[in-house]
Amino acid sequence: MPAWGKVLSEIGAKQQAGMQAVDVVRRKYLKQLHSHTGRNVIAYYSGWLFRPPSTPNLSVGDDDMNAFMAAVHQLNRDKGLDLILHTPGGDIAATEALVKYLWVMFGKDIRVIVPQLAMSAGTMIACAAKEIVLGKQSSLGPIDPQISGVPAQGVLDEFQMAVESIKRDPACTPLWQQIVSRYHPSFLNECAQAINWSRTMVHGWLCENMFNAQEEHVITAHAIVDFLGDHSATAAHARHIPMSKCEEIGLKIIKLEDDKKLQDLVLTVHHAYMHTFSMSPACKIVENHTGVATVHMAGIQQVLRAVPAQAAIPGITPQM
Repeated sequence: MPAWGKVLSEIGAKQQAGMQAVDVVRRKYLKQLHSHTGRNVIAYYSGWLFRPPSTPNLSVGDDDMNAFMAAVHQLNRDKGLDLILHTPGGDIAATEALVKYLWVMFGKDIRVIVPQLAMSAGTMIACAAKEIVLGKQSSLGPIDPQISGVPAQGVLDEFQMAVESIKRDPACTPLWQQIVSRYHPSFLNECAQAINWSRTMVHGWLCENMFNAQEEHVITAHAIVDFLGDHSATAAHARHIPMSKCEEIGLKIIKLEDDKKLQDLVLTVHHAYMHTFSMSPACKIVENHTGVATVHMAGIQQVLRAVPAQAAIPGITPQM
């Protein structure tokens, strides 16, 4: 496997040859991955690990739909889709729309591959797949909704704690009044609706695709959602849930290590994207195995098309 350093060396060598090196290397290994699996490949990568949180376009949002439409166009959809995910999560409505679109385009024949992290809405997308490919280094995350950075379930739990505490000791009412005064009634209702929306949506996806509407798996789907959506069980929205726990709660997991060639290609693709974010202003990339890519760079969106590998690709210029 071309490890982190070897991928960097390959990028450096191609850059000296006058190529748009990071583009060439990424697309080379995406194409090899497609050749190995015989399936369509789309990589959805966010550079949030390399950018300040205030950077736009790091999270799943409605703008991603246009990027996926460009990536899906002219693909042979009968071959299904391997979706490589690396994302911190994002908007629930955008996530729902994206899953519905991919289901229609590929007849639900979607496999999600997570080389490192697919958190929050990324985990929700993974739960909409037929199966999830994880390595020993891979993690999913909780799906409990966050509203303006505040855990929705935490808000409801705190309010309920206040109610019970006041019942036991009315003298503590003034203290709790100051704490819960931050939450107006409509906000509490918004929190409850967001929780119900995310849990119902993921449960439905699990039953319809991963478990193929098999009645005996409804309980399994409930158990998965109960764990992933329970703020008290996962303790923090940033909690990393490893492959072993994902298997334990009942998700259909394919171990990346079971196919050494697949492992080599997936991790090499991952290294290539990490180098792209470290060497360029890119903050999000949606790219398929034919070289069609949509790249967000500090608020600028570019739709790129593949050209012969020996030519300069009009993609990301490395900043050394």
